[in-house]
Parts: sequence; structure tokens; C-alpha cells
Amino acid sequence: MKADAKDGVNIEEESSFSSFAGSICKASYENSPFVEVHDLSGGNFRGPRPFTIKNLPKDCMIEASTDGIGTKGIIIDAAKTHHLAAYDIIAMTASDITRFGGVPLVFINVFDTSSVGNTGDEVRQAYKSAIEGMGKVVKEARIVALKGETAQMGVAIGSEITDSKTKLNWSGTMIGAYHKDKMITGDTLNAGQVIIALKENGFRCNGISSVRSALREKFGERWFENENAKESIMQAATPSVLYDTFVNTIHGWFNSDLKAELTIHAVVHLSGGAFKEKLAKDILFPRGLSADISDLWEPPQIMRNCGEWRNLTDEEFYEVWNGGQGMLLVVNKEDADLCIKRASDFSIQAKIIGTITKEVSPQISINSKFNIGNKVIYK
Repeated sequence: MKADAKDGVNIEEESSFSSFAGSICKASYENSPFVEVHDLSGGNFRGPRPFTIKNLPKDCMIEASTDGIGTKGIIIDAAKTHHLAAYDIIAMTASDITRFGGVPLVFINVFDTSSVGNTGDEVRQAYKSAIEGMGKVVKEARIVALKGETAQMGVAIGSEITDSKTKLNWSGTMIGAYHKDKMITGDTLNAGQVIIALKENGFRCNGISSVRSALREKFGERWFENENAKESIMQAATPSVLYDTFVNTIHGWFNSDLKAELTIHAVVHLSGGAFKEKLAKDILFPRGLSADISDLWEPPQIMRNCGEWRNLTDEEFYEVWNGGQGMLLVVNKEDADLCIKRASDFSIQAKIIGTITKEVSPQISINSKFNIGNKVIYK
């Protein structure tokens, strides 16, 4: 055995895996109508692959947003759903550009593993399935996966599942484009506009430490080994719903004249802090506005269970997690039916959950679906 393999880092196997990952990236190079990749690598997966922007107004601006799947990687590893992990990393990075009216274009990732295993073994297959999944997801999202880095981290990648051979941490940077005439800043918000919630089936990648705490409360310190926890773990690993292609389509990015199908006054990605931080503090309160939210989506059952196992209050529940809605769109009342119909065209469930209001003191009033009959007030 070579010295590097004895030390836990097999350079030959890493090169083989990286070459495979490079082929998945290369297959994505024509995904976006706005990106042209110039492969100057000469067939070497480590070679240069610069890109240029095309088919966009010359005064577009380029942005980059970096994020990761956080400790949801532990849940994914426990559930062995590595093949679905790309939904989470793309959702986290793309939506941070979409929410301001931009269009995500190019993804560059860092894929941290315990090791990449050996050709043909279960470890290699688990990690390969994650990269293959990325190829599927970026095609669906019309994004180019330009390149990435695979790192065999050994003991440097931590997890509650200390003896797992398929640990993962996935982070990356999404490069996107903005145009001054297409920014969604919230500055056109007014009382009377409606809030449409796009349904989410799970946790996305925020509040996962609380999910893991809930699983420990219910199933014990070694929840990941408890046979009775299997169904809950699988539910907790549910991948994020992708909203970006839908939102960017109705926002007009894929029209030759960039004309939007309807006006979106605000986009709220219900990630960390959920309603209190992302809707109240970031969007409404600085503008002296409020919201009356009366008809939320029901929380996914696993989210409800975790809230009950942790004895969360309704206020805590809707601050830690999204409650069943991954993204909010604020539109004019007369545009709501079209927005909901177009969401269904992308297999996304959407409905009106509330209204923007003007109160003496800004607040968000939420009729809880965690404990029916309770009301949450954020001020």
C-alpha cells in the first residue's frame, strides 16, 4: 500500500473520482442559455474552463453567493440519501440570488468527504450518487456546474455518526446575474398586496441542529442507529424543493425581451430565522409595513413531530423552521391566480397565505398551524 493510502488519503482514487465529477460538470455546460463555457483543458479534468456571459443585456451585473448544506449532511448520511443531497446545495445557493431578482448561472462546489473509497465499493457509490444527483439537479435548474473540488478530509470532517465512512459536507458558490431594471428589493411593497407561499415538504438546510436535538430527545443519543427512528430520519432528510426556475421564468429572465409575466414585489427565502428574520426584520419592518398571515400550509409531519419532541412554542416553531413554506412571493392581488397557476406548471404547490397591511406599530400576525387556534405575533 502506498504511503498516501496508509495515511488515509488515496491520491489515485481521488483523481479517479475527480475525473468522474469533472465529466458530470462537463455534461452541464450547455444547461444555461446565458453561459458559454470555453473548455481549454485539453481533456485534463484539472484544466482551465473559463466562461463568458451571453444573451443578456450588456449592463447586467455579476454576483456570487456562497452557502452549504450545514449539518443536514449528518441527516443525509444517516438516511443514506446522498443521491438527493444536490437539491439542498443548489436550493441554498441559487435562492440567495433569485430572491433579489437575479438569475443563477454557474455553480462551483467543494465536496468534503471522509474518503472517496475505492472503485466499486459502497463508499464510492454513495459519493458518486451525490455527484450524479448534482448533474440531474443543475439540468433541472438550468445552471452550469462549472467545476469543483473533492477533498478527502478524514478525521477533519465531523459527525455524530463517528464511525460512518460516508460523511459529507457540501458547500459552494453560485454565480448569477442582476439587472438594475429587474431587481426585487421590496421597495414597491404596499398594503393590500398578497403573500403567496410556495409549499416545502421538509426542513431545507436551516434549523437542522434543532432537528437533530429532537431526534435525540425521541430516540436517544444514538438516534441514527435506532430502528424505530428510520422513518423519521428519512423524512428529515427530505430534499429541498427548487423554486428558482419557476420564479425566474415568471420574472421574465427566459423571455427574449426580459419582460416579466407579473410583478413580484418581494421574494422571501424562508431559511435561517424564517418569518421573524427574513420577512419581518429584513423586508417589512424597515418599510413600516406589517402582515396578516391567516392560512399557512400545514407543517410536514416530521416538522410537527420534531416541534413536539422539543416542546417548542408556536413562536419558536415558526422562527426555527419554515413551517411548510420554503419561499414567499408578494404580488398584486389581481396577479395571484396567475402566479399560483404558473407555479402548478412547475409542479410547485402555491396559495395565498396572507396580506400586507399597514399598522400603527409594525407586526406580523400568524395563525399557527402547529397548534391550531394559537396566534403568533412578531413585533
